[in-house]
Amino acid sequence: MKETEGMSEKKLDTATLAGGCFWCLEAVFRRLKGVENAVSGYMGGATRNPTYRDVCSGNTGHAEVVQIRYDPAVISYADLLEVFFAIHDPTTLNQQGNDRGTQYRSAIFYHTLEQLAAAEAAILAEQAGWQDPIVTELAAAETFYPAEDYHQDYFANNTFQPYCQFVVAPKVRKVVEKFGDKLK
Repeated sequence: MKETEGMSEKKLDTATLAGGCFWCLEAVFRRLKGVENAVSGYMGGATRNPTYRDVCSGNTGHAEVVQIRYDPAVISYADLLEVFFAIHDPTTLNQQGNDRGTQYRSAIFYHTLEQLAAAEAAILAEQAGWQDPIVTELAAAETFYPAEDYHQDYFANNTFQPYCQFVVAPKVRKVVEKFGDKLK
């Protein structure tokens, strides 16, 4: 009998989320059970093959995003959205903390109509927990441009960098405390 006989292949889905600096999102989503990969990158702009410098200029229209490949048999899209809303402020337009500009906007780039419906439902459910209106953009997924190699797994590779200690690490801790049962 072949080694692969009797084994079913995983069906992975894709989610693309923007909620400020992609280092924060990637560091959190990489830790979740069912997430096969989380890649920092850019989406939602007009410039083809943008660089980090291009996106940081604020002139490309792209958001810093994390593209997540996940196994929906292990973690649902709704669970990913619950974590997403727990680690950023969806009520601040084009800003997360000191990071300001359209590249830091809150956005859900949906890949299917089912994801759009789930995102709309999540926003409605989350709104009850916020005094200000949620301004998270909903947009159809477009071309995803992976960020430069040095941005990938940035938190793990730069744990002692001040931004990582003061911005990324608290978000990781929050997820560990709130969603410990969902961690690898």
